[in-house]
Parts: sequence; structure tokens; C-alpha cells
Amino acid sequence: MTLKSKTAVVTGSTSGIGLAIARAFAKEGASVVINGMGDAAEIEKERAGIEKEFGVKAIYSPADMTKPDEIAAMIALAEKTFGSVDVLVNNAGIQFVSPVEEFPIEKWNQILAINLSSAFHTIRAAVPGMKARKWGRIINTASAHSLIASPFKSAYVAAKHGIAGLTKTIALETATHGITVNCISPGYVWTPLVERQIPDTMKARGLTKEQVINDVLLEAQPTKQFVTVDQVAALAVFLTTDAASQITGANLSMDGGWTAG
Repeated sequence: MTLKSKTAVVTGSTSGIGLAIARAFAKEGASVVINGMGDAAEIEKERAGIEKEFGVKAIYSPADMTKPDEIAAMIALAEKTFGSVDVLVNNAGIQFVSPVEEFPIEKWNQILAINLSSAFHTIRAAVPGMKARKWGRIINTASAHSLIASPFKSAYVAAKHGIAGLTKTIALETATHGITVNCISPGYVWTPLVERQIPDTMKARGLTKEQVINDVLLEAQPTKQFVTVDQVAALAVFLTTDAASQITGANLSMDGGWTAG
């Protein structure tokens, strides 16, 4: 258990990539704070499941990632409950697709708040403790869209490019304090969110399930395979190890070759 006696806070971790990362940290012995939206009973089932399966302590914070005060309170809760925040994963994110001239201003503001500004607020709150302990791991979930663009995703692409820049900046600021700061940039990841989009796309475009997967979702990924949540989680775990202590300020692509072209 490489993370025994460590505490990890993972935003947007009630499902999908974030939940897989939280579970992977718990498997390594870390206490975890999960956060995100969803059905209260389902969230409690996942929280209790982490404790039972991995023999660690897990708590849930309902902090709204658009509200700086709630974000700061989540970090404070983790420090009060466990004594430290050693690993911070900024994973919370939403998406909205629209031509720029029709893009709702409130959606732009919401995406920038959740996908980018929330990471600033968590980092700002967690770094003092990490500096004091001379150890910390900050991992930001970016996207292939932190490196390249797609049409109709102005807010998302802007936020993910911002995450890449924020990662580099904080890495330089904390480089002599035993803290590493990196981002993981997945391509299309097989999650319930993606799976639920398939029937609507089949209907809208008159395609089979296989055509939607291969010609729409995986069109940009040369391997023609989805990234799995467990693969993203495994990379996140690796970034917390001593072997990765000299990896900082990096944007690590995991996209089946999408951004290689």
C-alpha cells in the first residue's frame, strides 16, 4: 500500500473517471474524500463500498464546484478529519456544445467555474499544508482538448487549455517543496455518460451502435479503442509514487494517438 497514511481528495468522483481514481487510491491505502453530484443513496453506496472493500476511511463532501467558499470548506474538512490533504485530484467537469454565437453566457461561466476555476480554488487551499509537510501530489484531469480543439466546444476547450497552463505554473511554484503537479489528458473514455449518448446519436444520425462507436466517437482515436477509467486511475496512482517524483509540469496524453497527428 503505497499511499497508506495519506489522504486523497478527488473532485467529481461520484461516478466515472473520478470514482475510479478514488477507488484506486483507496486500494493503495489512502483515506479518500469523494465529491460530486448524483443520487444521495447511490453516493452513499459508493462511499460505504470503498470503506468496506479497501478497509480505509472515506467521506463525502457535497461541495459545489462553482462556489469558492464551499471548495475551501471541503479542503478544510479533509484536513480536520484526516490531518492532511496529500493528494489532490481536480476531476470535476461538465460539457456543453453550441456554436459560439449561440453559446449561452451562463453555460460559459458554469463550465469555466467547474472545469477550471475550481482547480485554482482547491490548489490554493491545499498547497500550504503540502508545503508544510514537504510532500504533495496534484493531478488535474485535462483532456485531449487541452492540446487540440473541436468545433462548438469553446468553453470546454478554453477551460482544458487553461488547466494545462495552470498545471505548469503551479508545478514551477512548488518544484522545491516536494510537490508535483501534472495533468492527464484522456481521449474518449468509456463511461456511463458516453454510453448513454449512443442511443440518441443512433437515432439522430440513423446509424447502428457500431457505426456510432467507430465513426463518431472513436473517429479521432487511431487505436479505435476507448480509454478505460481504470487506465486513467492507474496513471494517477503512478504519479503519486516515488518513481514519478521527477515528473512535474507534464501534460500526459492517454488518447489512443488522437493528438499525435
